[in-house]
Amino acid sequence: MHVSPVESSAPASGPLAGLKVLELGQLIAGPFAAKTLADFGADVVKIETPGAGDPLRKWRLLKDGTSVWWQVQSRNKRSVALDLKDPAAQDIVRRLAADADVLIENFRPGAMEGWGLGPDELLKLNPRLIMLRISGYGQTGPYRDKPGFGVVAEAMGGLRHLTAEPGRVPVRVGVSIGDTLAALHGVIGILLALQERHASGQGQVIDVALYEAVFNCMESLLPEYSAFGAVREPAGSALPGIAPSNAYRCSDGGYALIAGNGDSIFKRLMATIGRDDLGRDPALADNAGRVARVAEIDAAIGAWAAQRTVDEVLAALDAAAVPAGRIYTVADIAKDPHYQARGMIDHVHMDDGTDLAVPGITPKLSRTPGGHRRNAPAIGQDTDAVLREIGLTPAQIQALKDQGIVAGA
Repeated sequence: MHVSPVESSAPASGPLAGLKVLELGQLIAGPFAAKTLADFGADVVKIETPGAGDPLRKWRLLKDGTSVWWQVQSRNKRSVALDLKDPAAQDIVRRLAADADVLIENFRPGAMEGWGLGPDELLKLNPRLIMLRISGYGQTGPYRDKPGFGVVAEAMGGLRHLTAEPGRVPVRVGVSIGDTLAALHGVIGILLALQERHASGQGQVIDVALYEAVFNCMESLLPEYSAFGAVREPAGSALPGIAPSNAYRCSDGGYALIAGNGDSIFKRLMATIGRDDLGRDPALADNAGRVARVAEIDAAIGAWAAQRTVDEVLAALDAAAVPAGRIYTVADIAKDPHYQARGMIDHVHMDDGTDLAVPGITPKLSRTPGGHRRNAPAIGQDTDAVLREIGLTPAQIQALKDQGIVAGA
């Protein structure tokens, strides 16, 4: 799909069309939540610092001085450049919040209150306002004032301990998964609060802690400790307590991920690799029995895979309806026909005339799908238009610019 900087390949409407969102966050968690709402039609006004803008603009690989990540994180948004430390800018935020449905921020707890923009002030101005607050440790508790980044939250939430080969240093997941999980929990909270507002007419505050978003995805970790005193340990590429499910090295040096942990799937897998003796063994008919002999099963699968290329392994398992796959690099993703068929590779047309591949929209809605309506904005690109919408005159806007309180593109 090709999207120009000003034209859209998707309807301007969407399930969130008409929803006004004010984004005061930066970097990942808050902006990712706002991006998700914007993808589905919300009008997101992003507040940025004049001059520098969101630090994400300079993260990782830059094209013409701006991160290409920016084109993903800030698509469909409008940018207003305000110096939030200035009382006049804070007053502008209050005027924007008075007419907004949702406000998103991911500053350290207390920052918004210090600017006179805490929930007590803003909900008094706009009782229908839904305020999403994302922070490392939440707005309460003994750790609330500690600085918290996603990587720390991943460790505190229990994830980092598990992402390692046994006996080796735990490694990070390679993307900012803690921030993204918190953002998605924040979006869920916003949608819940919007649904409740239909009945009550009242807004509310959503308090999302990064570590809690990670912890919420830790499956049976805590109840296993509570019931058995079991501390789950790193297991490398295996899935502890579920067998067989692992990555197996193939003859061409690649790995095939094979998940044969369903009872009937296991029998088909064993037949495919020529080990019907294991497939028919009544002791291996259920998961508990297979877990007890997982080393034996993994050895059998590994020996079979080692004699075949990844493609040969996957072809054989596809024919047997056994879930399996390769470990994708981004180059694999970019050329994969299924990604293409599902619209997960978009191509946006940049101001310099080049095209840039970006992730498509998910989830897929049948009647009111999301879409890429506009490219990510320049710093303050929409300052004048947004300030006019809240009633400022051109002279007032220019005066604010002259004082360095606001900036345009």
